[in-house]
Amino acid sequence: MKHARVIVDGVVQDATESDGLVVLRNGRALQPEQVTWLPPLAPVDRPRTILALGLNYADHAKELAFKEPPKEPLVFLKGERALNGHRHFTKRPAGVEFMHYECELTIVVGRPAKKVRRDDAYDFIAGYTVANDYAIRDYLENWYRPNLRVKNRDGATPLGPWLVDAADVPDPMALALRTTVNGKVTQEGNTRDMIFDVPFLIEYFSSFMTLNPGDLILTGTPDGVVDCRPGDVVVTEIEGLGALVNTISSS
Repeated sequence: MKHARVIVDGVVQDATESDGLVVLRNGRALQPEQVTWLPPLAPVDRPRTILALGLNYADHAKELAFKEPPKEPLVFLKGERALNGHRHFTKRPAGVEFMHYECELTIVVGRPAKKVRRDDAYDFIAGYTVANDYAIRDYLENWYRPNLRVKNRDGATPLGPWLVDAADVPDPMALALRTTVNGKVTQEGNTRDMIFDVPFLIEYFSSFMTLNPGDLILTGTPDGVVDCRPGDVVVTEIEGLGALVNTISSS
């Protein structure tokens, strides 16, 4: 099942998808443009941990002039205010030379995970969604120590539109990814090309920290990133999960 959180008539509501429509709990069915979309995540009573991978596709590492991919996950943390909803705007700061999208499969943790074995990893996943983890290359200090301004900016990480139940994603390691800018395909890839796959990441993170329900793991992007300018409409899409629409605005 595909789940969403939306605002209708000023009220935050849970919804599901049916034949392309947004269906509220009371059965009311709406067109996608009739609702205001929020990240498709249930509220939690604690700070949500958001883990994000860099250089997790060998072709993207090569695109950025790395001679060989990382031997251990390159990870950074994000604050929840970085998240944004489907069909929203993301600001490009004035004077920036290179701001690019990153289409990423995102894992949503389903139950507390500590010292999980790889073979059991999928049992701890609630579902998957799409993230567009915009980066501002101008602010980058070091790929292994990215500046906070590169990734952790308010509203700079659209998420959604749907949270798809893990049971409805038979193989998260065989999903096609695609990005379009103003209708032109600029990025294509597949999750099978990840350096560190989904089970590895659950095992790796839970080996030294507790993952809690609602925590997120953004798993990186393939090559094909291009600069995005104000007015550009960016669609990051993952097979079976949906197409996440975002528009770049001026700061």
